[in-house]
Amino acid sequence: MPARLLRRLAATLLLVVGVSSAAFLVTHLAPGDVVQTTMGFSASQATIARAQHRIGLDRPLLVQWGAWLAGVARLDLGTSALYQRPVGPLVAERALNTALLATVAFLVALMLGIPPAFITATRPRSLAAHLIRVASLVLLSLPPFVGSLALVLVAARTGWFPAGGMTSAEDVTGVALLADVLWHLPLPVAALALPLAATFERLQAQALTEALDQPAILAARARGIPEPTIVRRHAWRLALKPVAAVAGLVFGALLSGSFVVEMVTAWPGLGRLTYDALLHRDLELVAGCAAAGALVLSVGLLLADMAIAWSDPRVRVHVASEVRA
Repeated sequence: MPARLLRRLAATLLLVVGVSSAAFLVTHLAPGDVVQTTMGFSASQATIARAQHRIGLDRPLLVQWGAWLAGVARLDLGTSALYQRPVGPLVAERALNTALLATVAFLVALMLGIPPAFITATRPRSLAAHLIRVASLVLLSLPPFVGSLALVLVAARTGWFPAGGMTSAEDVTGVALLADVLWHLPLPVAALALPLAATFERLQAQALTEALDQPAILAARARGIPEPTIVRRHAWRLALKPVAAVAGLVFGALLSGSFVVEMVTAWPGLGRLTYDALLHRDLELVAGCAAAGALVLSVGLLLADMAIAWSDPRVRVHVASEVRA
């Protein structure tokens, strides 16, 4: 197991460094830089040149990249020229905001998506099953941008929830801050969770339908085990593997930030920070955001493997045999 874990950590490190380096290099090749985008056309060329020299943007690309890699080796992601703050703490702060949003959305999607799948799998010809399938199809077909705008419009017209942002009040702490954040959560959570719930419902329903036709389930019916017990204790366990495989990847993708939802709902998360960094060509901030996204995606892959191993004993046996070998 230590050898397998070390291989996994090495692959994660290579992925993070590779993705962040690619983001650094591609952003550098784009027209303009952070100095030009922040100062605008009113600044003189001499002023822009002095600012570029002060933060090292006038150096060759490979020199800048090498200096950035040397900083990463010291766990220093550099300083954001846009925000005038160290990249590491800035990315961590926004990543926590995205983690809160993604975790709540993921749990809500599971609670909304898994139970209806039992109805569509066990009673496929019922009216409830038809309505659930139609709702899932609509949610899956609706673009995230349109869904987010629709929810913002509903919130603005009704006043049930804030139309955007993470907090309304300033200089609040403790219970007041928690209540303010919870008041702003439903809108972006719904925008993320509803299409994801439809995905889980379709996956779980299909997997459960196939599991109910397995020989082990047919044998359980022949022994006279009640149908609800068969579905809950036996068929569902067999049907968890495809959902578990997708769930870990989805959770990692949610953690890496949702551009559309965070932009439309003004949620100050990693996706919005990445957009601002790309818009202003902030090289080190773009690389830091890319590194955070790659890292959480790797965590999602690890969670998916763990979930698959938990749901399928054959996977655990295979992993154990690899470790012994």
